[in-house]
Amino acid sequence: MNTAPPSTLPAQTAATHLEIEPSILYFGTPVVLLSTENQDGSFNLAPISSAWALGKTVVIGLGREGQTAYNLGSRPDLVISLPAPDQWPAVERLAPLTGRNPVPSSKPKGCRFEPDKFAAAGMTSEPSHLVRPPRAAGCPIQLEARAERVRQDVSGEFVIVEAVVCKVHADSRIVVPGTDHIDPAAWSPLIYNFRHYFGLGPELGHSYRTQTPRNFEGPAAEPALAARPVRSRPRGDGQQVGRGVPAGEPPSAN
Repeated sequence: MNTAPPSTLPAQTAATHLEIEPSILYFGTPVVLLSTENQDGSFNLAPISSAWALGKTVVIGLGREGQTAYNLGSRPDLVISLPAPDQWPAVERLAPLTGRNPVPSSKPKGCRFEPDKFAAAGMTSEPSHLVRPPRAAGCPIQLEARAERVRQDVSGEFVIVEAVVCKVHADSRIVVPGTDHIDPAAWSPLIYNFRHYFGLGPELGHSYRTQTPRNFEGPAAEPALAARPVRSRPRGDGQQVGRGVPAGEPPSAN
């Protein structure tokens, strides 16, 4: 595969590692919004940052006491919507909300019950084709899916979901014309990086397995649906806080 340019870290720190105990290990993963069906037939919308794909199966990590885990235990339909970087404020508006009532004691301080998550996020829903929960309108990629396996993780604090995708919806602006391929130069996921939101930077290279190759002569243009990274500023306790982004708990499928 093509390799990235040499590290830009100062030479004197390149070989130095510290033994640390960070409170979280969110080292940079895409944010997704999960739509699930509540017991009364209404729908919950929750952000998470623990999702990855194996073929047509998306493996999802959820908080055990969140509404999403509760819903998928008995109603397996869901939609996995991937927001673009400039939609991060909507994701953050969902972060302190939960569909559980009463709010579980394990939830972070300030978490509150919200029955209409779509409205609270400033988002609208649109009907799905094969599953009951709606898609999050405006998200460039939307995956209709069914949870085929829901189980606890080894710690007992989280739930692992294996969801099989049955239909993919993609914004026409990020699809290679005349194909079923997503154009990686046009699409950027919203990345959750140690409680900060980022989009992707310029392309560095591509895998030998790509089906969308281009003549590569340096960094590509910014993706059409990408946004600039949310810059960080120091907080009084030494933590870094993204501009306008609270350093609270991560998206967790409340």
